[in-house]
Amino acid sequence: MPNQKIIRPARPVHGARVAHVAAVTTAALLALTACGTETKDGAGAGSGNRDGAVRTELPLTGVHWRVDSVTKDGEKTAAPPGAGVEIGSDGRASAQTGCNHFSAKVTVEGDTVTIGDKESTLVGCDQKTDGFEKALDGAFSGKLTAKVEDKKLTLTTADGDTIALSSEEPAPFAGTKWTVGTIAGKETSTSLPKGTEGKAFFTFTVSKEAQAGKDGEQTGTVEGSLGCNRFKAPATVSGTSLTLGRLTATRMLCPGPAMTLENQVRKVLEGDVTYELRHRSVTLRTAGGEGIGATAEAPAK
Repeated sequence: MPNQKIIRPARPVHGARVAHVAAVTTAALLALTACGTETKDGAGAGSGNRDGAVRTELPLTGVHWRVDSVTKDGEKTAAPPGAGVEIGSDGRASAQTGCNHFSAKVTVEGDTVTIGDKESTLVGCDQKTDGFEKALDGAFSGKLTAKVEDKKLTLTTADGDTIALSSEEPAPFAGTKWTVGTIAGKETSTSLPKGTEGKAFFTFTVSKEAQAGKDGEQTGTVEGSLGCNRFKAPATVSGTSLTLGRLTATRMLCPGPAMTLENQVRKVLEGDVTYELRHRSVTLRTAGGEGIGATAEAPAK
């Protein structure tokens, strides 16, 4: 999360595994320029025949790669929602694993990528996501080789372990179902209470009668689930601000963890918040610094 303040040099075990992903996906992106040109008769970029060359590579920047899975020692681990990587024009990769965020600098020679300096957040993750990050830790180390086919990217280690990625379109804030995955405090962020994953979600729907106002202002409603009870509230979006009106909700009795999540989500969805949209993830924060992080469902493959 961009506003998260627990960003520090990665620790030898936990932080390092996140940084490996950065290097890997960066590898993927940078490798595109090395293997994305071919001639009409199938000759590669190094064939020397430049006549009639067809450019097939994806752009180096401005592309978001969704992490689909990691295969380590023959065992395939599916990636959690929101896992993906982007690379900036400054040569650094920024990514999220579905729980933690990281950035890394890499060096690239042809289609070979070597991991450089990295930083990562140190959020405690749920068991499933933590297992995925451990799989990344094992698969993404040392030098990696990238291969691009049909907008899909495969990254391979010297031992034959692989990561599968796909290019992915961004999700708009309005009209998208956002599923809450993390709770952000003033200084730290944590994963959801055990057993409540996927329970809290929200969607901002623009009113059919509404017309864009000054600065693209949109009015409508935000509705969804607080973790147990359904809710609805009038809402206005202006720039990166979301103003919510009076929230109404059902009054079901919820078990302990669900009520804990509900209270945390409700604090954010009452009043004025700012939101930051990053491809297929969004972070909502109150003026006091409390917030929630949510992701959009991956598009159908």
